[in-house]
Amino acid sequence: MLKKIFYFISVLLLLAITLWTFRIEVVVWAIPKILKLSQPIAENKEVIWPEGPSAPEILMEDRKPNIILILADDLGFNDVSLYNGGAGDGTLMTPNIDRIGKEGVRFNNGYAASASCSPSRASLMTGRYATRFGYEFTPFFSIGRTILKWMDDVENPLIKGQFADVSDENFIDGAEYAGMPSSEITIAELLKQEGYYNAHIGKWHLGTLKGQNPTDQGFDDSLQLLSPLYLPENDPNVVNAYTDAAIDRMVWASSQFSVRFNGGEAYEPGGYITDYYTDEALKVIEKNKNRPFFLYLGHFAPHNPLQALKEDYDHFHHLSKKDDHRIRVYSAMIKSLDRSVGKILDALDEYNLSENTLIIFSSDNGGADYIHLSDINKPYRGWKITHFEGGLHIPFMAKWPAEIEPGTIFEHPIHQNDIFTTFAAAAGATIPNDRVIDGKNIVPFIKENKPPHETLFWRSGRMQTILHNEWKMLVDKNQKKKWLFNLSNDPTERKNLASQMPDKVKLLESLLEKHNSQQSEPNFSSIVTFPIRIDKHEGEEWSEDDEYSYWDN
Repeated sequence: MLKKIFYFISVLLLLAITLWTFRIEVVVWAIPKILKLSQPIAENKEVIWPEGPSAPEILMEDRKPNIILILADDLGFNDVSLYNGGAGDGTLMTPNIDRIGKEGVRFNNGYAASASCSPSRASLMTGRYATRFGYEFTPFFSIGRTILKWMDDVENPLIKGQFADVSDENFIDGAEYAGMPSSEITIAELLKQEGYYNAHIGKWHLGTLKGQNPTDQGFDDSLQLLSPLYLPENDPNVVNAYTDAAIDRMVWASSQFSVRFNGGEAYEPGGYITDYYTDEALKVIEKNKNRPFFLYLGHFAPHNPLQALKEDYDHFHHLSKKDDHRIRVYSAMIKSLDRSVGKILDALDEYNLSENTLIIFSSDNGGADYIHLSDINKPYRGWKITHFEGGLHIPFMAKWPAEIEPGTIFEHPIHQNDIFTTFAAAAGATIPNDRVIDGKNIVPFIKENKPPHETLFWRSGRMQTILHNEWKMLVDKNQKKKWLFNLSNDPTERKNLASQMPDKVKLLESLLEKHNSQQSEPNFSSIVTFPIRIDKHEGEEWSEDDEYSYWDN
């Protein structure tokens, strides 16, 4: 009997050791099966979009302009050919995205509101620094901290991450809040008051609790991304690209091919997600061509997981080497994004809406290091979730033939906060006067070629940054380090002048301190502090002399 007990305990102990050793593999294996049982996905169904008047009620020249925001996800500066020649081997062209800048204005110094997705989206929706209302981090369920800790242990870089103690009495779980405060006023709410029909399609990422959904925040209808897959992983029409990064493996494991309409049940989209969103956006335009509308098309592309249509992948057949597979898939994803923009522009032309439509194209932040591609933010250093230019300096352009001269190039810095205010001014909406609005209506500044901002700010916990005129200073309080760059002479941030110019550092510190004094404390705690290398992507080997900055989230 004792032998049996000893044998049983030994087996259990061996099993426990094995499970712990391969805990990431176990989680990756288990999550899809748990999701399939707990979150069933219905078959695709038709979306019934409301239809506006059958004929125009007033002349087009007397009607408020239509407004369209197309937001890419993790699109790098080098991914748009109008800026830096195109990704891949330089043969990825984006003629349709380029068309917006060529037929309108190209902002050569357009900045994301944040280096990560959720705060950036909150800012452009409200015209305010997200830190003003405590939305400083991307919400993350507390169990995610444990999984990230496991990943950090397994991948074991030279510089380890730091993790919050969830048992600390001061820890505030982000899962409890999970989104932008419902007290914030979105651009959709303002436009609704002006008689606009408002439609959201794609990524939202500003909360799913009551009061936080798009239809709670001014949108009449919302076709919302639920989980990041472009097609099922085993679909014969898709080509997948993987990395060995733990974060990529977790995205694949936890993703489902699903959307929902107006908060209803989850169901399968009707095709490759970028094309599917585009087809639905075209329906919105067609059905509402006779009344003012606001269309927010939040594409997921080219965010990981990397998945491309086979036909788009085949277009880049010259990238046939084994080592080119990932950039080939990535380039094909951007090709589909560019095709989407082209279809939107063509529809506006078809319905004679182009002249009276204000359209802005941008990305929520720079390209990410965890997809293991080197040149996506070229020529800038850094990545998504860093405050170097690679994380913040993004493709940004606008087209409005009635107000913006075609072929305009605007060199002064603009900020995604400006989207809110520009849209509101175009619609004749009244800006809320009970709160600070940081964005500016950029149209007059474009016409006069004047800078809309003297100073811009970014903050993610202890990583804080200021751009004052041509001077940019990054402060990493985790490692007590500062970087100071003169962007007029050094736009790619190669020469740190912080030690040489103490007076300039002192001035910028005072401006940064004043700004921080006007912001709110975070609504929920940062759960992780990760080192992100500036000049290497996540898949490259760490060296002791690698320069890095910390990311609090």
